[in-house]
Amino acid sequence: MTILEKLNIGIVGAAGRGASFRAAFDAHPLTRIHAVCDIREDALAEAAARLGATETYTDYEEMLTRSEIDAVVIGTPMHLHATQSIAALQKDIHVLCEVTAGVSMEECQALVKAAQRSNAIYMMAENFTYMKSNMLVKELVRRGLFGEVYYAEGEYIHELKGLNETTRWRRKWQTGIDGLTYPTHGLGPILQWMQAAPQKAGESPDRVTRVCCEGSGHHYTDPRGDYYENQDSVVMLAKTAKNALIKIRVDMLSNRPHAMTNYALQGTKGCYESARSPLEPDKIWLADLCEDMHTWTTLDKLEIDYIPDLWRNPPEAALKAGHGGGDYFEVLDFVNSIVAGTLCPTGIHEAMDMTLPGLTSQMSIAQGGAWLDVPDSRAW
Repeated sequence: MTILEKLNIGIVGAAGRGASFRAAFDAHPLTRIHAVCDIREDALAEAAARLGATETYTDYEEMLTRSEIDAVVIGTPMHLHATQSIAALQKDIHVLCEVTAGVSMEECQALVKAAQRSNAIYMMAENFTYMKSNMLVKELVRRGLFGEVYYAEGEYIHELKGLNETTRWRRKWQTGIDGLTYPTHGLGPILQWMQAAPQKAGESPDRVTRVCCEGSGHHYTDPRGDYYENQDSVVMLAKTAKNALIKIRVDMLSNRPHAMTNYALQGTKGCYESARSPLEPDKIWLADLCEDMHTWTTLDKLEIDYIPDLWRNPPEAALKAGHGGGDYFEVLDFVNSIVAGTLCPTGIHEAMDMTLPGLTSQMSIAQGGAWLDVPDSRAW
């Protein structure tokens, strides 16, 4: 904390994705955006004005060294996340980093070691876990209304062939590698649901322990006539330490409308299926609350009695924030973990739980869909 008792925040990637974090930091009485960094020098002045920053940088290392920032938000392309997080942690600067945590096993190992040695907090900004419907399902699981959860599905279907050409890093790191390159939006909420389930004494939270992965083939070419290395629809099956089965589908190439928040959850006492289009409701059946086992009810009918406090009376800034409010609430948790010492919900090991299965899926698909063990970062 500075003399003025506010956290000075630096944002890298401020001319792009990083700008979306303004509302949450503006609304928090203990933070202010102090510095912005982006390699697009022509856009820096506008980014600084929009975010209210007093310092601008085109060099990230220079910002870490010269600016009096207490925390940094990393909103840069995926392949920079781990190295930029490590650089900040080595200077005991708190990190809120966009997904995924890293793009290789080796850099994920280095990131875990840096986080363990640092006095600063690392949090991965998996914003889909904060969406209203996902948090409501998590609360229902926590209260035992699903019974024992044993199966789930998550789908992230987001056609981005055009976006590949304007943000060229995506052509390499999202659609230029076969397997799940962007798994956390589908897997993150599911893991939090399964980890919220009532546990027996001494039992550890659930995590993915092994995966296999297959794809649907290559049907599209980029503007240069090259097939995308990533297969169109890629599906990962995952088994957890508690023997639950998870299916994750990622598709960033197929010609179709977006469907980025498809989920399903099955337990011994209930099941949930999210809306697959804006024309449908989220539907749920719970044995303790529904009279007829063969009749769904809509998820929104359970909000009055079961919505978590975070979403009970959300501020206007949260309702306007991106990713269903996730961009707002993840910042609140990040800041509270720094200033109040509350538990960081997506700390370094939770970030690895969401990232490492995808990296392992890339090895599986290269081996013809073989089942492979997922490392546990807690053992590194």
